[in-house]
Amino acid sequence: MVTKDPRCLNHMFAAEIFMHRFLLSSAVRTLNPKEADWFYTPVYTTCDLTNAGLPLPFKSPRVMRSAIQYISNKWPFWNRTDGADHFFVVPHDFAACFHYQEEKAIERGILPLLRRATLVQTFGQENHVCLKEGSIIIPPYAPPQKMQAHLISPDTPRSIFVYFRGLFYDTGNDPEGGYYARGARASLWENFKSNPLFDISTDHPATYFEDMQRAVFCLCPLGWAPWSPRLVEAVVFGCIPVIIADDIVLPFADAIPWEEIGVFVEEKDVPKLDTILTSMPIDDILRKQRLLANPSMKQAMLFPQPAQPRDAFHQILNGLARKLPHPEGTYLQPGDTRLNWTAGPVGDLKPW
Repeated sequence: MVTKDPRCLNHMFAAEIFMHRFLLSSAVRTLNPKEADWFYTPVYTTCDLTNAGLPLPFKSPRVMRSAIQYISNKWPFWNRTDGADHFFVVPHDFAACFHYQEEKAIERGILPLLRRATLVQTFGQENHVCLKEGSIIIPPYAPPQKMQAHLISPDTPRSIFVYFRGLFYDTGNDPEGGYYARGARASLWENFKSNPLFDISTDHPATYFEDMQRAVFCLCPLGWAPWSPRLVEAVVFGCIPVIIADDIVLPFADAIPWEEIGVFVEEKDVPKLDTILTSMPIDDILRKQRLLANPSMKQAMLFPQPAQPRDAFHQILNGLARKLPHPEGTYLQPGDTRLNWTAGPVGDLKPW
């Protein structure tokens, strides 16, 4: 699939491909299924791209279902647990709910055949249908080499107070407005487009990465989903992330002290953002910047090739290790089954 369309190596959902490549050469991999703690199935659901290169997830359920059907027919391991000792990387907007619009994702729910598996997913929001209990939350993919090429001197003054580049309205998919980003981005634009402290625009300049390194605060508002690559970029470039996404579950909370390095603003409080940020004590700002300067923070957010100690690949392995040993009830009795193979929309049942 990558040979057919190498563009799927470059978008923000590409973590599933790089995780597969990492595992192929990892010391934790075994070819002896009897000593395996986990089974991993690379599916590449994010490689099915539109002509414009967008990885829309509408065909993903059929791809995933066909892959599971294949491994369950070819080998005995899936059937021993109905997938409870398997993990899958599902980095779409709403993970294994396979839709980019929240309402439709909730309606779909998690693909029925994945309900016993462990999901490694970018999406995380507390008490949400699309966040499965026990999921491992990861950052989106942001190209490490590309960011490395745009590093400027750490002594460069941070002369921009608040920085954001991106959509405020998605008129193509949300012509009425207010549904996209639950209205938070529209509120940002309407309240602060003329505020001299806010450098916000839909333009995406060639100096985007350099500008983030000149900014004190980088806005990370929700879009269709609560997360975006801005979160990774802000941490890598030492710009304090201002997270506007209610109830978000952030990646690798044991490795990254989000409450200490970021600023959390409720969606309803966006109109007060100028007051919130200008009233922050300078000592708090400096402390957050010092923490962000720690290389381990940046490392945990990235998927470098080759892999490096404490990077995102290793954080995922830590997450999988913490879920061992598998609980009682993982292994089924012969002939027992927990999953309903005919559940879900009829369209999903068509072979890929």
